[in-house]
Amino acid sequence: MRQLLRNIPKVTEFFDDPSIAELKSRHTPAAVTEWIRRVLEELRAGILAGQVAEIPAMEELCGRVCALAHRDSIPSLRPVVNGTGVVLHTNLGRGCLSERAADAVRDIARSYSTLEYDPGAGCRGSRHIHVEQLLCRLTGAESAMVVNNNAAAVMLILGTLAQGGEVITSRGELVEIGGSFRVPDVMELCGCRLREVGTTNKTHLYDYERAINEDTRALLKVHTSNYRIVGFTESLSLEDIVALGRRTGLPVVQDLGSGSLVDLERYGIHDEPTVQHSIRAGVDVVSFSGDKLLGGPQAGVILGKKEYIDRMKKHPLARALRVDKMTLAALSATLSAYQDTERAEREIPVLAMLATPRETLRAAAEELRQALLRRGVEAEVTAEESPVGGGSVPTQLLPTWAVAVLPGGRMSVNALEEALRRRERPIVGRISAEQYLLDVRTIDPADFVYIAEAAAEVLP
Repeated sequence: MRQLLRNIPKVTEFFDDPSIAELKSRHTPAAVTEWIRRVLEELRAGILAGQVAEIPAMEELCGRVCALAHRDSIPSLRPVVNGTGVVLHTNLGRGCLSERAADAVRDIARSYSTLEYDPGAGCRGSRHIHVEQLLCRLTGAESAMVVNNNAAAVMLILGTLAQGGEVITSRGELVEIGGSFRVPDVMELCGCRLREVGTTNKTHLYDYERAINEDTRALLKVHTSNYRIVGFTESLSLEDIVALGRRTGLPVVQDLGSGSLVDLERYGIHDEPTVQHSIRAGVDVVSFSGDKLLGGPQAGVILGKKEYIDRMKKHPLARALRVDKMTLAALSATLSAYQDTERAEREIPVLAMLATPRETLRAAAEELRQALLRRGVEAEVTAEESPVGGGSVPTQLLPTWAVAVLPGGRMSVNALEEALRRRERPIVGRISAEQYLLDVRTIDPADFVYIAEAAAEVLP
C-alpha cells in the first residue's frame, strides 16, 4: 500500500498529456488542476480502502480527468424532455414560453433597451409601461403593474393597503402554496393581522359583517386553485364580497393564483375563473401568476383600480420586487398573442397543449411508438389521464394518450426511469401501474427520435 501511494502521479505529470492540454485550452488552469486533484484523491482513497491493486496507466487517469471535467461542465439548469403529461410542472419550470416570447427575450438580453428610458421625451421612463397598456386592454382594468411572482404581488398589495391593520379572509381560503409558503405567513410579514371568519367548509356574509371593525383595512378572497373542499360547503360569492366592500368602504383584494385570460371550458376544464370576470365583478385589486395558465414568464401580475396601483408603484417594496427587462419582454410578447384567442392557442405552448384534441394525441403516441419499435424497443400505446399541474384545477384530470416503454426482462421499470432521467438531457416520464409512461401531451414531436435513440441505448 505504501508503495502504491508513493507511485501516485503528481499533478504536474498530467500537463504533458494531449487530452489535458486540450482541456486547458477550454478551461482555466485552476479548474483543470482541481479536476486532476479530485481524480488523484479518489485514487488515493481507493488504495487506502484496499480496492486498488495497481496504479492505472496515465492514459486512463487522464481519461478520468476529462470525464470529470465533462460532468462538471454540464449546466445544472438545462432543458429536459417532459414526458409526465403535466403541462405546468413546477419542478420542470412550469410552462414553456412561446417562440415569439423566447425571441423577444433573446433580442432584449443581447442589447441595450428602453427599459426605463423614454426616447420620445429623451428622459427617464417607467418600466411599468411596457405591459400595463396591454394588461388593461385585455382585462378591462384601470391600471396594472408586475412584480416577480404572485406571492410577491400579494405581499405588496397587503403591505400597501393593510399594513398595521386587519385583513378579513375566509378560513376555507387560507391556502398553502408550494414550498410551504402560507397566506397567513405572508400577511404577518406585511405587518397585517389575519382575521379568519367562518369555518373550513362554510363561510357566510354575516361572518364578514361581524368581523369588520375600526382596524379592518381590506377584504381578501383567495381562489383555492391548488385544492378543493367538496361536499357540505358554502362560500361567499365574489359579487357579494364586492358589494360588502362598497357598503363599508373597504378595498376588496382577490388572489386568483393561476389566473387565466381565456375561458378554459372550451378545453373541458371547469370552474376556473378568468381575470376579466374578477375585474367586471368590481374587485379593487386582483393578482395572479404569469407562468401558470397565462403561459408566460414567472411574474406576479397586479391589476385593479388606479388609485391603489399608483400607491403600490410608489411603495418601497416595489423596487425590491420589480422584474427585469427579460421578464417584461417575454410577458409583453405573451400578452400580445391574447389579442386574438385563436392565435394565442396556436402560439402559447400551455394553451396549445391544453387544446390538443385526443385524436391528435393518439396519433402522436403511435408515432412515438413506431420510432421506438424501429430501434428495437418494445412499446405500446395506452389511454391515460394527467393533471394540468402548477396548482391549477386540482380536481380535474385531462384525458390523454401515453406510450408505455416495455423493458421486458432487460431491466426493471425503475431502472429504466432512472437511466433516462440521468441522461445529459434528461427524459422525465412517470411510472404508473408498474409501467414506464411517456405522455405525448407535453412532448415536442421533434424529440421522438431522441427518446427512441436514448431508450435503445440504455436498454442492454
